[in-house]
Amino acid sequence: MVHHNLAHSYFNSDPTMKTSHLLRISALALLAGCASQSGSSTAKSVQVAPSTATAGVLGSVDSEGFTLISDGSWTGWRVNENSKAWTTVDGAFRAQGDRSHNFYYGPMAPFKDFELKVDVLTEPGSNGGIYIHTKYLDTGWPWGGYETQVNQTQGDWRKSGSVYSVQDVKEDKLKGVVQDNQWYTHHVVVKGNNIKIYLNGTLVNDFTEEAGRQPGKDFERKLNAGTIALQAHDPKSVVFYKNIRVKKL
Repeated sequence: MVHHNLAHSYFNSDPTMKTSHLLRISALALLAGCASQSGSSTAKSVQVAPSTATAGVLGSVDSEGFTLISDGSWTGWRVNENSKAWTTVDGAFRAQGDRSHNFYYGPMAPFKDFELKVDVLTEPGSNGGIYIHTKYLDTGWPWGGYETQVNQTQGDWRKSGSVYSVQDVKEDKLKGVVQDNQWYTHHVVVKGNNIKIYLNGTLVNDFTEEAGRQPGKDFERKLNAGTIALQAHDPKSVVFYKNIRVKKL
């Protein structure tokens, strides 16, 4: 606003220079506009890796119909026990500490038939998990729904993409698909009695519940409906969860 008033005063004080300055300003504006359009065109052609993507606008819907439910804040999320196991870093939830779970309780819950995408990064020797169709508990491992495993190199032989302790994925299936210290996309599709898990676009697990399956005693391990929870497994495990987005089917 200050610069606008100065320019107005300058033009009024010397009318003979007004036309020439307007022409110069118009030419500069035209050049700036061209440069801006050129920059926009270049940006659209660049594929931004999940590790460098900034947190988006909570509730925004992308071109594939996925709604963003995490933006680097705690809005819509609730940690149960051992809250010190969770921090936020560059738009991601960082999990490290004694057992703890971070539950989604935002307006899109509960989920039944849906797709979930989460950008995940594990440090070497780390274990985590992403629960589906689960329910909030104050303490303990979540009872409801299923855990989809996050683990590239930690000692548990059940690796990323496992429907934990129901239909598991072994290490050899992850070669060339995911690895520690690199962001990857954990994509879960739940429809009817079927769960498909894709890691970086590769289908690693296709599980169909048998007819008449009953809830377990220690863990439900049955499709029903519920929310999403992220896992902090232990103090030696460091897992990042970012750009969490869902689409109801």
